[in-house]
Amino acid sequence: MASTEGVKIHPAVDNGIKQGNPSFAGGTLTCKCATNPVKVRITAQTAHNHVCGCTKCWKPQGAIFSQVAVVSRDAVQVLENGDKLQVVNKDAPIQRYACTGCGVHMYGRIENKDHPFYGLDFVHTELSKDEGWSAPEFAAFVSSVIESGVDPSQMDGIRARLRELGLEPYDALSPPLMDAIATHVAKRSGALAA
Repeated sequence: MASTEGVKIHPAVDNGIKQGNPSFAGGTLTCKCATNPVKVRITAQTAHNHVCGCTKCWKPQGAIFSQVAVVSRDAVQVLENGDKLQVVNKDAPIQRYACTGCGVHMYGRIENKDHPFYGLDFVHTELSKDEGWSAPEFAAFVSSVIESGVDPSQMDGIRARLRELGLEPYDALSPPLMDAIATHVAKRSGALAA
């Protein structure tokens, strides 16, 4: 078995998974700026919280994974300093709105109405001091951490540590989310009734 000693994933999970509160109704995300921080209000509990190894998601300093969840786009409201938000890559399927001051991604929005996840925004709950957010459930795009510079020889230890934490590692999204994508595609193509 691979050693997990010293393997760090993300500060929000490295010391164990904190369970969410099913009756939690949201909170405020705040960027890392010392003055005039961007504040975004989330008015619902998040879902499909996970750690993500892709190279597109924002990660805190020293983390090899991001932590990201989804919430209905109508539950996301910019409260303060929205003028500091700018889309990182306008050509990406997820329009990630980052603070121009500190670089933190405050939320990601899908504008393509044909996308399987249209209507959901991606948020980083660790940007909130509020407690009760949904707990991370799995690890996505695990192999992608290599693309950000992680030595491939560390992957067995990383996958072992994820499993220790209760985060099943996938090199895509979790099976329920992959099923949702495939269902959307099948309905659009006519392979399944809409």
